[in-house]
Amino acid sequence: MTAYRRVTLLVSLVALGAALIAPRPAGAQSKKAVNPPGSAAGLPFSNGIIAGNTLYVAGTQGTISGDIKQETASALDNIRKIVEAAGFSMADVVAVNVYLADVKEFGAMNEVYRQYFPDPKPTRTTVGVAQLIGNARIEISAIAVRSH
Repeated sequence: MTAYRRVTLLVSLVALGAALIAPRPAGAQSKKAVNPPGSAAGLPFSNGIIAGNTLYVAGTQGTISGDIKQETASALDNIRKIVEAAGFSMADVVAVNVYLADVKEFGAMNEVYRQYFPDPKPTRTTVGVAQLIGNARIEISAIAVRSH
């Protein structure tokens, strides 16, 4: 077994263990899909899922434009639509994952990104990927927790 496979297996086992022992938030047994008006119908996933007081937003791309700033703004506008359709606000977002097809565009993406979230900004993971579906330059997912 290669070192990569050992690490991948270890990470998978740790994640499985954490999922098995993690306490369930109140109301987590029921979940509600969030698909704002204008969402594509017939997708094999929900745009968002509310479980308890937490909203999980699916990976979202913007309109493909060839300009990372426009794509970032479009993706974040789509996230805002999902967040608001669920009755949350961008201030409720606590964690964001950003997938960039070209890590050299990090600075330009970051210029736009910082305008979408009030302080304190959510935690964020940014990952460079080889390719995104549909030749997008960026995909963003988020988690929000209702604070009221």
